[in-house]
Amino acid sequence: MNIDPGRVRAVFRKEARQLRRNRAIVVTMAILPVLFLTGPMINIFSLTASTSSSTARAVVDSVLLLMLIVPVILPAAISSYSVVGERVEGTLEPLLTTPVRRGEVMLGKGLAAVLPALAVTYVLYVLFVVAVRLWAAHVVFTDVWQGPPILVEVLFAPLLATWSVCVSMAISVRATDVRVAQQLSTLASLPPLGLAVLITLRVIAPTVLSAVAIGLAIVVLDCLAGWGAATMLDRERLIVGRRAPRRDRSRAA
Repeated sequence: MNIDPGRVRAVFRKEARQLRRNRAIVVTMAILPVLFLTGPMINIFSLTASTSSSTARAVVDSVLLLMLIVPVILPAAISSYSVVGERVEGTLEPLLTTPVRRGEVMLGKGLAAVLPALAVTYVLYVLFVVAVRLWAAHVVFTDVWQGPPILVEVLFAPLLATWSVCVSMAISVRATDVRVAQQLSTLASLPPLGLAVLITLRVIAPTVLSAVAIGLAIVVLDCLAGWGAATMLDRERLIVGRRAPRRDRSRAA
């Protein structure tokens, strides 16, 4: 499949402009991380120097787990709107009647959902580490500033966000209501998070090797989800309500 970077950038810019106009999504991106992290962060800063390492580890693990939920929930809120929302507003058909290939549509829309979510996730993580270093007990910082937990946050965030976008776009293609698409996308985005939970909660030993192995497993899931979403993005069905013949679909890809 040939991908034209210029067309991908055009779709990305269009999605970015639409995202800025949709205040509900912007407010969601701002509020959800705060709601997730406020309680656990209060617990972290309430720990003292006499706190046992096991207690500190449990509190830190809960925060790191919530950090991984952010790149799952935020892209789902954006990409679940990307197709059904445009269909409702009547802006999807002009896009699909252009020469833009469906792979370029998916890539442009996907980047517009993934990049803001990753920016929010990484900024929150950096602020979390800095705040723990400045104000939390030393036993907390010792548990946070380790190679495997850092690798988990840096590596898993884009992988989980990619899965979330692919699944959400597939649901958005078939959905007819924006709210239903957002609810289903949130639920469907969670399964790969279970792999990250195993290492974040130390069910699997948090080593570099285990993090890379689970990361590769999520990459496989991402590839399958991306292929499935691209297959479902049939422009003729979206415009006229029926699937294109196989020969036409292969030419449109």
